[in-house]
Amino acid sequence: MWLMTLADLALLLVGFFVFLQASQQLDQRALAKGIREGFGVQTAAPATEPMAVSAGSVAGFAPGSAVLPQAPDALIAWARESTRDNRVILRVAGAVDGSAADVDPVTGSGAVLAADRARAVVTALILARAVPADRITLSAARPGRRVVTVTTGFAAPTAGVRQ
Repeated sequence: MWLMTLADLALLLVGFFVFLQASQQLDQRALAKGIREGFGVQTAAPATEPMAVSAGSVAGFAPGSAVLPQAPDALIAWARESTRDNRVILRVAGAVDGSAADVDPVTGSGAVLAADRARAVVTALILARAVPADRITLSAARPGRRVVTVTTGFAAPTAGVRQ
């Protein structure tokens, strides 16, 4: 009985490799669409935001200020090393502590101050030529601490994407 099961598995494996070899000449998008339809899926799943792989931060901002509290040399070195692979992108998120004092002095907005803090870090990264600007996204985080968090994630390639 076990010999029959082993033979079935071997034939399945051979069939899979034959399928792989034969499908190399097919239109990849059409093949993916056919497989999705075979499982009852109408469209491809939308791309999600890249999962964070590593993180760095700049903390210690003064209340109401977007001026970097210290030289970002360590963050720049980390970002440069982390983004050697062209598929890696950086997500820079600024945050405020949520207090009445930790707001933008002109607008009175915590969100504007959080964005300004993130922008200050991005400016330092770009001026140091650590990361190209097209591989950085800015966002504002929920209030919690006066910090800018920088995370790395793998982005799907935009040209020649297989689906």
